[in-house]
Amino acid sequence: MNSHVTPAAERKVRVNLGDRSYDILIGPGLIAAAGKEIASRLKGRKMAVITDENVAPRYLQPLMASLSENGIEGVSLVLPAGEKTKSFDHLIPVCETVLGARIERNDAVIALGGGVIGDLTGCAAGIVRRGSRFIQIPTSLLAQVDSSVGGKTGINSPHGKNLIGVFHQPDLVLADTDVLDTLSPREFRAGYAEVAKYGLIDKPDFFDWLERNWQAVFAGGAARIEAIAVSCQAKADVVAADERENGLRALLNLGHTFGHALEAATEYDGARLVHGEGVAIGMVLAHEFSARMNLASPDDARRVETHLKAVGLPTRMADIPGSLPPAERLMDAIAQDKKVKGGKLTFILTRGIGQSFVADDVPFSEVLSFLKEKHPQ
Repeated sequence: MNSHVTPAAERKVRVNLGDRSYDILIGPGLIAAAGKEIASRLKGRKMAVITDENVAPRYLQPLMASLSENGIEGVSLVLPAGEKTKSFDHLIPVCETVLGARIERNDAVIALGGGVIGDLTGCAAGIVRRGSRFIQIPTSLLAQVDSSVGGKTGINSPHGKNLIGVFHQPDLVLADTDVLDTLSPREFRAGYAEVAKYGLIDKPDFFDWLERNWQAVFAGGAARIEAIAVSCQAKADVVAADERENGLRALLNLGHTFGHALEAATEYDGARLVHGEGVAIGMVLAHEFSARMNLASPDDARRVETHLKAVGLPTRMADIPGSLPPAERLMDAIAQDKKVKGGKLTFILTRGIGQSFVADDVPFSEVLSFLKEKHPQ
């Protein structure tokens, strides 16, 4: 076993980016081992830990103790939980906390939390002192398999989701699988949508495996670690090939163009819709739209919907509580999405399970007509 991997890390995935390469460690007990892991990799001895009100009561003290035991001085900032924290209003205090802690080039900023905390903290780390070292300790399934890996950071704007941010790769990702046992069933399901996404992009065998083994993934243990490791490796491979999303990396947005529009339509109200649920509905819509465009079989769309519904995820716009704006308003959100080039819509479409591709010239009229069918007023 590599000397940098503690016994707690059952799997290690390497993100190969030359001199900016880093490890993703996956396994139980990694928060308790964090100080040792960080001290063995970084020369700095000061860390600013950013977390939220949901995570802090359980995991902040154990992390700070682990840092202290390994000679690392830590300061912390606890923010409100929820998607609305990804804003300028909260980016500023994160930056001020990092600066106030006198974090230097060899020190690091640590994100302890889910995707919101990771995105916000990474954005701050990317701009403070024109780039500070950054460590991700993701505490949700969604963050462990998706948002903590790959260096995309950002905050939301009234104009749309993730429109303000920078690419800033972490120096280390510690995915402690023990923390997933404390997630609500809804949070775990939402993260699972991103796991399924990797099968639907280009790993049909993995999607087959998930259809057979999803209950074991939900139960924990070896199947869960395997699903996380496969997901992280899939993302690491894509990021290594296309770090700045000039081509291949766009495939990771399968389901996200529809999903982000639905999140915007619900005003990022997590009581109504969380990100992974939006992605689940979006992946079904992407497969149905592909079938409508005669690219894929309707049977594939039904198969995707059947699996996501079996695990308890929403699969239809009608599954979202409350009313949604008309299709024209949803199109406004889609047009504002960052996956638009030259006024033409870029969608991730599919020719079947595990056969996704980037379509750069999808007509507005076709999408609008499709949405009106799916969401009649």
